[in-house]
Amino acid sequence: MKKTHTPKIKDSIEQYQLEQKLHHARRLETLGTLTGSVAHDFNNVLTAIMGYGHLLQMKIKEDDPSRYDIEQILASAQRAANLTQSLLAFSREKVSSLNPINLTELIKEIEKFLLRVISENIELKVIAAEDDLTVMVDRSQLEQVLINLCTNARDAMSAGGRLTIEIARAKLNAGFLETYGYGKCGDYASISVIDNGLGMNEETQKKIFKPFFTTKEEGKGTGLGLSIVYKIIKQHSGYINVYSELGRGTTFKIFLPLTTSKFEEEKPAELIAPAGGSEAILLAEDDVDVRELTRAVLEKSGYTVIVAENGEDAINKFMPNKDKIHILLLDLVLPKKSGKEVYKEIKKIRPDIKVLFTSGYPSDFIHKEEIRKQGLDFIPKPVPPQELLRKLREVLDKDMK
Repeated sequence: MKKTHTPKIKDSIEQYQLEQKLHHARRLETLGTLTGSVAHDFNNVLTAIMGYGHLLQMKIKEDDPSRYDIEQILASAQRAANLTQSLLAFSREKVSSLNPINLTELIKEIEKFLLRVISENIELKVIAAEDDLTVMVDRSQLEQVLINLCTNARDAMSAGGRLTIEIARAKLNAGFLETYGYGKCGDYASISVIDNGLGMNEETQKKIFKPFFTTKEEGKGTGLGLSIVYKIIKQHSGYINVYSELGRGTTFKIFLPLTTSKFEEEKPAELIAPAGGSEAILLAEDDVDVRELTRAVLEKSGYTVIVAENGEDAINKFMPNKDKIHILLLDLVLPKKSGKEVYKEIKKIRPDIKVLFTSGYPSDFIHKEEIRKQGLDFIPKPVPPQELLRKLREVLDKDMK
């Protein structure tokens, strides 16, 4: 009787698949840890860029030609901060912050930035829907989706070409569900990102949304761009399909559920700095660029600033000034003693002392929600000077009658 090895082959396949899943989970865990650590340093750098940029913007007149350049620097810095948040969302299952957004307005606002993402030899065409389409999305994450897709299109058209972004109303019905095997019937907004580049074969299309898969040369791609896109769309209860043929270009089509929630146009940020003050502030910050920027912002607004570069230094600076310091501005993660440890020791001496914590680390690294549950105030980096001054004034004026 002929022996069969089918069970052994089946067991080997299942073991291989299990090992691949475990390997994938470990890579994601490593990515999350790495992203969290890098986020801290990256957000400190962005705090300095955005801070000095805002200070310069406040000095320049409305009709100064340089104003546009500064606005682009600030917009790019903000998108860099959003990119960090998107990576954290991918690796840490971060819940999106959803708000009603008008898709046409969003595309118009980032069109100039997209022109800088693609090459000069690529024509960008935007086709807007005839009517307003409002969707519930995390604005920064949807922007990141569009940037990632346009970057991919650019790479597929190294010799030049045409990139089209088309927004339309769509209705998913039983036919769509039958064709694709997933979906929920209803009214949607569709966003199509179309290029006439190299295109992809069927095998590549099957793998395109898998984490760490890339067709780019070694060192030129992480393999995370499209997997981040897929995960963000999924978090928004949406769907994304890819249509492509070798030599005939690629179309990514996104479906996002329409909402009846009212779209509220975002008001431009107020450039006039909030009211300053004359109080004394103990600032503890270990990053020298952020420390000097924050000192400059606070002193220009009338505050007296005592600076410390680590936790022990903060306590040593507090002792001779304990009767005149009104508030502590503490980075949560400091050398020698953490911001929370500094606050705990100082509170024993001055129970009435006020505190505002800050950090460039992601929320779960620093247990931000625990801080807020204790009734303490926190502001994340990167933070524009106006927002820092506003929050600082809010904390100082709290409980005052």
